[in-house]
Amino acid sequence: MGGKVVPTEFSLWTSNENKKAYYDVKAKNIISSTLTLDEFCRVSIYESTKEMWDVLEVTHEGTDDVKRLRKNTLIQEYEMFRMKIGESICDVQKRFTHIVNHLLTLGKTFDKEELNIKILTSLSRTWQPKVTAISE
Repeated sequence: MGGKVVPTEFSLWTSNENKKAYYDVKAKNIISSTLTLDEFCRVSIYESTKEMWDVLEVTHEGTDDVKRLRKNTLIQEYEMFRMKIGESICDVQKRFTHIVNHLLTLGKTFDKEELNIKILTSLSRTWQPKVTAISE
């Protein structure tokens, strides 16, 4: 038969095979109901839920190489982080939080003291009196 798997008739399935098929269909329906039309069209061609999930995972999270590159880029952004001229403290905090949150999702860990020191040393000279007061 050329290595092709011949599906058995439904009536010959074991109760375990029935359960697997039931849960696979249920999982496919759950995934499909949450997708946009474009995403659904991309994954609807796959037979199993696992195949659908794998395609969605690579689409949204990228491959391991993409994740590693993204993490390295964000680490560099974090290390070079500085307050921009004319930037408000609120905008600094938003940019900093954005970088840190993305790094956390990629597996980087920080302790609070490290983050506090980083943000304080990133502020412009106009903030120096406040940084000194906070540090003391």
